[in-house]
Amino acid sequence: MFVDEAKIFVKAGNGGNGCVAFRREKYVPRGGPSGGDGGNGGSIYLEANLNDNTLLRYRYNREFKADRGRHGEGSNCTGYSGEDMILKVPVGTLAFDDQTGETIADLATPGQRVLIVHGGRGGRGNQHFAKPWHQAPREHEDGFPGEERHLRLELKLLADVGLVGFPNAGKSTLISVISAARPKIANYPFTTLEPNLGVVNADGGTGGHGTELGRTFVVADLPGLIEGAHEGAGLGIRFLRHVERTRLLVHLIDTSDSNDENPIHSFEVINGELAAFSESLTEKPMIVVATKLDATTDRARLEALRDFCKQRGLEFHSISAAAGDGVKDLVRSMADALDRIPRAAQDSSLRLPLTAAENNEHAPGHDSLPTPVKDS
Repeated sequence: MFVDEAKIFVKAGNGGNGCVAFRREKYVPRGGPSGGDGGNGGSIYLEANLNDNTLLRYRYNREFKADRGRHGEGSNCTGYSGEDMILKVPVGTLAFDDQTGETIADLATPGQRVLIVHGGRGGRGNQHFAKPWHQAPREHEDGFPGEERHLRLELKLLADVGLVGFPNAGKSTLISVISAARPKIANYPFTTLEPNLGVVNADGGTGGHGTELGRTFVVADLPGLIEGAHEGAGLGIRFLRHVERTRLLVHLIDTSDSNDENPIHSFEVINGELAAFSESLTEKPMIVVATKLDATTDRARLEALRDFCKQRGLEFHSISAAAGDGVKDLVRSMADALDRIPRAAQDSSLRLPLTAAENNEHAPGHDSLPTPVKDS
């Protein structure tokens, strides 16, 4: 099952309490307070995992709590710190604070790990409160609570090329021909109910026995759009977030005799739906592809679409994915277009995991909160 949205609750571990203890051994002349500190609570991280492609594991398990720190003990023994929790998510996952809408993390790189909630700092034992004028302190600190958050996770698939178009325009057939993806293909609308990804080798190498693999890129086949999708018609526009990260759009238009729709009108309808979702999608480089060439006997509409694209300065191809006509040229054109489009630089403002020293420095209550001292 493909799941691209989930809401979860995360709670970091609380810090352990400090201990009140005294040394009273017979042959220890300088005894006194020996209460150890509480351990720090465990933190929770999100990690981008290349082997995941869905948020299904967070559809039913919605609460995640890290271990708390153990309380301090006598003989100046510090309690064990709680174990950190790592939640693995697919590459391309965005994490939002569900209450404020703030973007917390954008995990766009495999292996990237982001701190989501800090564990609470452990409280101090009474050994820290000893003074020359107060040599038997019974004060100690309780552990500080760990942070907690309600998160909304949103997956945006990472692909270089996004295939868009009306239902039955030939998107699934094309991706099945140019890659190892095997989406469901049938002669009725909305056959594709979830995005499919395929890796395409543009130069024909296999990568085995010393053969160079050549240029490769990832193509995403998006479920078909229809007029009014931005208002919820058909499958709506819920899958269009997956083409926001793509560098190139390939717009497939059915020009076969069996399709009564005007190809130019089809192009304008889909472009209108893209603009209704996000203006940035209309600014992406685009290749227009007329499909089902083998079922096109009347070439008038095909040529009209070709002239329309020429006037707009759009690259145009006509193919038959079933017969293989024009497919290799299209794949090479995709690769050439991607070579000309730079990859987006990673956002330097992403929250990265903190070191142990930084974790202690910025732990909840370290500097900003008053010290809750308890007299036992």
